[in-house]
Amino acid sequence: MKTIKLAFEEYGESAATPLILIHGFFASSRNWRLIAKKLAEHYHVYVLDMRNHGQSPHAPEMDYPAMAEDLKHFMDEQKLSMASLLGHSMGGKVAMWFALTYPEKVDHLIVADISPVTYQHSFDDTINALKRVPLGQISNRKQADDLLSMDIPELSYRQFLLQNLQLTDGQYKWRVNLDYFYQSADNIIAFPSVDLIAPYLGRVLFIMGDESNYTDKNAIALSFPNAEISTLKQAGHWLHIDKPAEFLNNIVDFL
Repeated sequence: MKTIKLAFEEYGESAATPLILIHGFFASSRNWRLIAKKLAEHYHVYVLDMRNHGQSPHAPEMDYPAMAEDLKHFMDEQKLSMASLLGHSMGGKVAMWFALTYPEKVDHLIVADISPVTYQHSFDDTINALKRVPLGQISNRKQADDLLSMDIPELSYRQFLLQNLQLTDGQYKWRVNLDYFYQSADNIIAFPSVDLIAPYLGRVLFIMGDESNYTDKNAIALSFPNAEISTLKQAGHWLHIDKPAEFLNNIVDFL
């Protein structure tokens, strides 16, 4: 399996305990800067751009075994024999699969609003809406936002997606490869089979939003029998944005 050399941002003292942050689908390291800077008061924080995201290289293959190998390659390059992992959504699934595959390399595991299951939702409408934006005809981000609003009415979600729109040499382009995203979307909502995989016996913290519907306690208990689940009130899937102080307190208390 060909690994990708991941781009990353780094915060905190190099002598501190390493903590790796892994973002979700369509996100990047930039979405986690505020959280990373707070955590850097206590830890040496690495915030990754996963393959096909942010500043990292693109590749047609994007599934959890591939992304877990990218993470292992990153740790090997940084000479990290062990690190704590914090992953949100897609990043949480990367972190879970990595812990199941390389348990000896995981110190603490924190998973934000996702479970080790295959979900039934689809990213097709979102990806197709982005592909319909006529990039050659727009001259500012507001025009792109207006065009997207017909398919994606939620302003905060549009603003999140539009962080992937970049102006290069006077031409707007998507930072992400939407064709790769489209062909890999089923892999992102899925989770690899754990039938032949031993459970991860270390302590795990799942932080879930009470307004989200991604909690599957049975699946969590099956693969992570020593997990604890913390639910943040009045928080949805983007719980680190909805309730940043509570989110950080949960992390620091657990670590």
